[in-house]
Amino acid sequence: MAVELVIFDCDGVLVDSEPISVRVGLAALRRLGRDMTEDEYIELFVGRTGDYWEQYVGATPPGWRDRFTAEYRAAVDAELRVVEGITDVLERLTIPFCVASNGRHRTIRHNLRLTGLAHHFDGRVFSAEDVAEGKPAPDLFLHAAATMGAEPEACVVVEDSPVGVTAAVSAGMRCLAFAGGITPVSRLEGLGATLFHHPAELPALITAL
Repeated sequence: MAVELVIFDCDGVLVDSEPISVRVGLAALRRLGRDMTEDEYIELFVGRTGDYWEQYVGATPPGWRDRFTAEYRAAVDAELRVVEGITDVLERLTIPFCVASNGRHRTIRHNLRLTGLAHHFDGRVFSAEDVAEGKPAPDLFLHAAATMGAEPEACVVVEDSPVGVTAAVSAGMRCLAFAGGITPVSRLEGLGATLFHHPAELPALITAL
Protein backbone atom coordinates (compact mmCIF):
# COMPACT_ATOMS: atom_id res chain seq x y z
CA MET A 1 0.00 0.00 0.00
CA ALA A 2 1.18 3.49 -0.81
CA VAL A 3 2.39 5.59 2.10
CA GLU A 4 -0.25 8.11 3.20
CA LEU A 5 1.22 9.24 6.52
CA VAL A 6 4.66 9.45 8.09
CA ILE A 7 4.69 9.41 11.90
CA PHE A 8 7.84 10.76 13.52
CA ASP A 9 8.95 10.07 17.05
CA CYS A 10 10.32 13.23 18.66
CA ASP A 11 13.22 12.54 21.03
CA GLY A 12 16.19 11.17 19.14
CA VAL A 13 14.49 11.50 15.74
CA LEU A 14 13.58 15.19 15.49
CA VAL A 15 15.46 16.67 18.45
CA ASP A 16 18.73 15.43 19.93
CA SER A 17 17.45 15.31 23.49
CA GLU A 18 18.38 11.80 24.54
CA PRO A 19 22.05 12.45 25.44
CA ILE A 20 20.83 15.25 27.70
CA SER A 21 18.20 13.04 29.32
CA VAL A 22 20.70 10.26 29.93
CA ARG A 23 23.35 12.53 31.45
CA VAL A 24 20.97 14.41 33.75
CA GLY A 25 18.99 11.30 34.65
CA LEU A 26 22.08 9.30 35.58
CA ALA A 27 23.30 12.09 37.84
CA ALA A 28 19.92 12.29 39.54
CA LEU A 29 19.75 8.55 40.14
CA ARG A 30 23.26 8.51 41.56
CA ARG A 31 22.16 11.06 44.16
CA LEU A 32 19.66 8.40 45.25
CA GLY A 33 22.46 5.84 45.49
CA ARG A 34 21.31 3.98 42.38
CA ASP A 35 24.40 3.59 40.27
CA MET A 36 24.15 2.24 36.72
CA THR A 37 26.10 2.55 33.51
CA GLU A 38 25.08 4.74 30.61
CA ASP A 39 24.30 1.63 28.56
CA GLU A 40 22.07 0.28 31.31
CA TYR A 41 20.25 3.60 31.55
CA ILE A 42 19.69 3.73 27.80
CA GLU A 43 18.32 0.20 27.75
CA LEU A 44 16.00 0.85 30.68
CA PHE A 45 14.63 4.31 29.90
CA VAL A 46 15.18 5.55 26.35
CA GLY A 47 11.85 5.68 24.52
CA ARG A 48 9.81 5.14 27.69
CA THR A 49 7.14 7.39 29.18
CA GLY A 50 7.59 9.78 32.07
CA ASP A 51 5.27 7.56 34.09
CA TYR A 52 7.66 4.64 33.60
CA TRP A 53 10.49 6.78 34.97
CA GLU A 54 8.35 7.87 37.94
CA GLN A 55 7.44 4.29 38.80
CA TYR A 56 11.07 3.26 38.71
CA VAL A 57 12.22 6.17 40.88
CA GLY A 58 9.49 5.74 43.50
CA ALA A 59 9.76 7.66 46.75
CA THR A 60 12.46 10.34 46.89
CA PRO A 61 13.85 12.76 49.48
CA PRO A 62 12.29 16.24 49.66
CA GLY A 63 13.46 18.46 46.83
CA TRP A 64 14.94 15.67 44.72
CA ARG A 65 12.34 15.89 41.96
CA ASP A 66 12.44 19.68 41.90
CA ARG A 67 16.21 19.63 41.48
CA PHE A 68 16.05 17.00 38.75
CA THR A 69 13.36 18.92 36.83
CA ALA A 70 15.29 22.20 37.11
CA GLU A 71 18.54 20.59 35.94
CA TYR A 72 16.86 18.89 33.01
CA ARG A 73 15.04 21.99 31.83
CA ALA A 74 18.16 24.12 32.11
CA ALA A 75 20.21 21.61 30.13
CA VAL A 76 17.57 21.31 27.42
CA ASP A 77 17.19 25.06 27.06
CA ALA A 78 20.96 25.50 26.79
CA GLU A 79 21.91 22.50 24.68
CA LEU A 80 19.01 21.10 22.67
CA ARG A 81 19.60 20.87 18.93
CA VAL A 82 17.78 19.49 15.91
CA VAL A 83 18.89 16.04 14.79
CA GLU A 84 21.25 16.78 11.92
CA GLY A 85 19.55 16.51 8.54
CA ILE A 86 15.95 16.19 9.73
CA THR A 87 14.94 19.76 8.89
CA ASP A 88 15.72 19.19 5.23
CA VAL A 89 13.64 16.00 5.29
CA LEU A 90 10.62 17.82 6.73
CA GLU A 91 10.92 20.59 4.16
CA ARG A 92 11.08 18.12 1.28
CA LEU A 93 8.42 15.66 2.44
CA THR A 94 5.22 15.89 0.36
CA ILE A 95 3.34 13.12 2.19
CA PRO A 96 1.34 14.21 5.28
CA PHE A 97 3.28 13.73 8.53
CA CYS A 98 2.89 14.18 12.26
CA VAL A 99 4.75 13.56 15.51
CA ALA A 100 3.78 10.93 18.10
CA SER A 101 5.91 10.84 21.25
CA ASN A 102 5.85 9.26 24.68
CA GLY A 103 6.68 12.72 26.02
CA ARG A 104 4.10 15.05 27.52
CA HIS A 105 2.43 17.59 25.26
CA ARG A 106 4.05 20.57 26.94
CA THR A 107 7.51 18.99 26.61
CA ILE A 108 7.06 18.04 22.96
CA ARG A 109 5.79 21.49 22.03
CA HIS A 110 8.51 23.24 24.01
CA ASN A 111 11.26 21.21 22.36
CA LEU A 112 9.83 21.72 18.87
CA ARG A 113 9.56 25.47 19.43
CA LEU A 114 13.06 25.63 20.89
CA THR A 115 14.57 23.93 17.84
CA GLY A 116 12.49 25.80 15.25
CA LEU A 117 10.51 22.74 14.16
CA ALA A 118 7.11 23.61 15.65
CA HIS A 119 5.63 25.07 12.45
CA HIS A 120 6.11 21.75 10.69
CA PHE A 121 3.76 20.03 13.15
CA ASP A 122 1.07 22.61 13.84
CA GLY A 123 -2.05 20.70 14.94
CA ARG A 124 -0.33 17.36 14.39
CA VAL A 125 1.31 16.62 17.75
CA PHE A 126 0.31 13.42 19.57
CA SER A 127 1.42 12.43 23.06
CA ALA A 128 1.18 9.38 25.30
CA GLU A 129 -1.10 11.62 27.37
CA ASP A 130 -3.73 11.13 24.64
CA VAL A 131 -4.09 7.36 25.08
CA ALA A 132 -4.48 4.70 27.76
CA GLU A 133 -0.99 3.26 27.23
CA GLY A 134 2.10 4.78 25.65
CA LYS A 135 4.73 2.92 23.67
CA PRO A 136 5.55 0.00 23.49
CA ALA A 137 1.76 -0.42 23.25
CA PRO A 138 0.43 0.45 19.77
CA ASP A 139 -2.24 2.84 21.12
CA LEU A 140 -0.42 6.10 20.40
CA PHE A 141 0.42 5.31 16.78
CA LEU A 142 -3.09 4.00 16.12
CA HIS A 143 -4.57 7.16 17.64
CA ALA A 144 -2.34 9.38 15.51
CA ALA A 145 -3.24 7.48 12.34
CA ALA A 146 -6.97 7.55 13.06
CA THR A 147 -6.90 11.27 13.80
CA MET A 148 -4.96 11.95 10.62
CA GLY A 149 -7.34 9.75 8.58
CA ALA A 150 -4.86 7.05 7.58
CA GLU A 151 -5.09 3.28 7.84
CA PRO A 152 -2.28 1.64 9.85
CA GLU A 153 -0.95 -0.25 6.84
CA ALA A 154 -0.59 3.06 4.97
CA CYS A 155 1.60 4.56 7.71
CA VAL A 156 5.36 4.64 8.12
CA VAL A 157 6.82 5.29 11.56
CA VAL A 158 10.27 6.81 12.04
CA GLU A 159 11.70 5.69 15.38
CA ASP A 160 15.01 5.33 17.21
CA SER A 161 14.30 3.00 20.15
CA PRO A 162 13.25 -0.64 20.55
CA VAL A 163 10.23 0.61 22.53
CA GLY A 164 9.06 2.71 19.59
CA VAL A 165 9.80 0.07 16.96
CA THR A 166 7.83 -2.49 18.97
CA ALA A 167 4.87 -0.09 19.14
CA ALA A 168 4.96 0.55 15.39
CA VAL A 169 5.14 -3.12 14.46
CA SER A 170 2.36 -3.95 16.94
CA ALA A 171 0.23 -1.27 15.28
CA GLY A 172 0.67 -2.97 11.90
CA MET A 173 2.76 -0.12 10.53
CA ARG A 174 6.00 -0.14 8.59
CA CYS A 175 8.93 1.24 10.56
CA LEU A 176 12.20 2.96 9.74
CA ALA A 177 14.61 2.89 12.68
CA PHE A 178 17.33 5.52 13.08
CA ALA A 179 20.56 3.70 13.89
CA GLY A 180 22.61 6.87 14.24
CA GLY A 181 21.52 7.79 17.75
CA ILE A 182 22.45 6.58 21.21
CA THR A 183 20.66 3.22 21.04
CA PRO A 184 23.09 0.47 20.02
CA VAL A 185 22.38 -0.86 16.54
CA SER A 186 22.26 -4.39 17.92
CA ARG A 187 19.17 -3.49 19.95
CA LEU A 188 17.33 -2.24 16.86
CA GLU A 189 18.06 -5.25 14.68
CA GLY A 190 15.62 -8.11 14.35
CA LEU A 191 12.57 -6.12 15.49
CA GLY A 192 10.94 -5.76 12.08
CA ALA A 193 12.20 -2.29 11.15
CA THR A 194 14.39 -1.10 8.29
CA LEU A 195 17.46 0.59 9.73
CA PHE A 196 18.96 3.83 8.43
CA HIS A 197 21.97 5.80 9.62
CA HIS A 198 21.28 9.38 8.54
CA PRO A 199 18.03 11.32 8.00
CA ALA A 200 19.15 12.13 4.45
CA GLU A 201 18.27 8.51 3.63
CA LEU A 202 14.63 8.94 4.62
CA PRO A 203 13.09 10.42 1.44
CA ALA A 204 14.38 7.57 -0.71
CA LEU A 205 13.39 4.95 1.85
CA ILE A 206 9.87 6.34 2.16
CA THR A 207 9.52 6.56 -1.64
CA ALA A 208 10.67 2.94 -1.98
CA LEU A 209 7.91 1.82 0.38
